[in-house]
Amino acid sequence: MKIIVCIKQVPDTTDIKWTENNTIQREGVESIINPFDVYAIEEALKLKKIIEDVEITAITMGPIQAEKMLRQAIALGCDNGILITDKKFAGADTYATGKTIASAIKSKLPDFDLIICGQFAIDGDTAQTGPSIANQLGIPQITFVKELKECENTHICAVREIEEGLETLRVELPALICVLKGFEETTRAKINGYIKAKNAEITVYSMEDIGLTPEETGIKGSPTFVSRAFRPEHNRGECEICSDYNELAEKISEFGGISNE
Repeated sequence: MKIIVCIKQVPDTTDIKWTENNTIQREGVESIINPFDVYAIEEALKLKKIIEDVEITAITMGPIQAEKMLRQAIALGCDNGILITDKKFAGADTYATGKTIASAIKSKLPDFDLIICGQFAIDGDTAQTGPSIANQLGIPQITFVKELKECENTHICAVREIEEGLETLRVELPALICVLKGFEETTRAKINGYIKAKNAEITVYSMEDIGLTPEETGIKGSPTFVSRAFRPEHNRGECEICSDYNELAEKISEFGGISNE
């Protein structure tokens, strides 16, 4: 089985700075693997433990320094790392990002069985890139996955979170899943993993390598843009402490929120 894990480099800071195009400034900022993508790696590693002949490839779109993050993924247990990097990718929205990653998969890893993504990225929180990749590739997807239950040669079962609780779905492969935080702690890299990561060869592809044009990537290929970015103001007004539920309900009802029934 060939598994692709899509990971993203995100700023390791709450002091976010913005470019003139209202995109996040990533240069000169310490970065980490997006936490939800760490859980994506974990789900791939679980499958590797129970299925014979599993190959995990970590793939990312980002600046050249994202190579360090791919080596971290290899240290955790991934087999290969692919970096898609080009200055023309700068300013890409979720649509352009999904198209770029999907193009790389189509041209360089067409025989995949399963793609695993984190449900969210903490620097954007849109939850759109994974579904965009699935749409570009024309494959089924399951989002908000908490756990993978079973995996066969042709199907996989996933437990996903919904408003009413949990549901289990069975999907035909190839497919894409987006994962939330799982039930278990994530794997920690061991010394052999660090050695493997240090000696690993990271494959690098440019825009031309994956068959795209400048009009399809970056800002030019993005149908959406951020018109304004700002921090919300915290307006702490006066507060009252209620001694019990009835008093709280009465206070809320004064503002038309609920009744006392």
